[in-house]
Amino acid sequence: MSLNKLHSNTFRLLSHSTVIRACESRPNKSSSKRSCIYSSIMTEDKTSTSACSAGLNFNSLKGVLFDIDGTLTNSDPLHFKAFQQVLVERGYDGGNPISEEFYRKHISGRHNPEIAADLFPTMPEDQRRQFYEEKEERFRTMAGSGELLPLFGLMDFMSWIDLRGLRKAAVTNAPKANTKLMLTALKLDNYFEAVVLGEECERAKPFPDPYRKGMQLLGLSPEHTLVVEDSPAGIRAGVAAGIPVIGLTTGQQEGALREAGAILVCRDFAEIMELITAASYETVE
Repeated sequence: MSLNKLHSNTFRLLSHSTVIRACESRPNKSSSKRSCIYSSIMTEDKTSTSACSAGLNFNSLKGVLFDIDGTLTNSDPLHFKAFQQVLVERGYDGGNPISEEFYRKHISGRHNPEIAADLFPTMPEDQRRQFYEEKEERFRTMAGSGELLPLFGLMDFMSWIDLRGLRKAAVTNAPKANTKLMLTALKLDNYFEAVVLGEECERAKPFPDPYRKGMQLLGLSPEHTLVVEDSPAGIRAGVAAGIPVIGLTTGQQEGALREAGAILVCRDFAEIMELITAASYETVE
């Protein structure tokens, strides 16, 4: 049996009474136990029992669109640290360091001009730009020290994508310099067919423009596309573009990702691969 045929059989999704084992993020990251749900895909006799089975058919996929920050790599701790340092230096909130909760709620995944406008509503635009450019330079200095690693299971998931011949693009709100640094550090600078920058679109995430552009560049339609994201802003962008989104809990709580519209919440790409594998083996003829 050829390798391609073997993998095709291994990862096939059947159209009859398929049961998906959908692994979600662990509420306690230190726990070794996995939290999973089971749901049935719609058949002639049964209807879908959860959002995880609605519109999530790996067998029909023709392309995957990836966010970068917090998705391909867990870069959020570095972004948090860079924002925290620069905001303290600029005297934000009396010089008190922002908390991780504040970062998740008001900063993570958003476009820099919008972040700066919210944090400094009376500050002139040129000073706002100086603020977030300084923050990004701080981030690049930290990221350049070799701390960026692929999220667990990413390379296996990309191998699965390549085996099936799926199209792939990176879609990000990160500045161009950050994007180049991260993709190079992850050795993915030549992997994607297209890289869409929010700053080069009419509107960045949470608007759907970047993901619509990604689909347009690859000739994809929403029903045959999957988005993988880690922030509420990015998830809302994918949902607004009509694409099912898997949310990763690298920097956000599960509830925030589900509220934003994620059809499934996973800890990492290894759990996405578990979902794919389970969809092949846990079947009822």
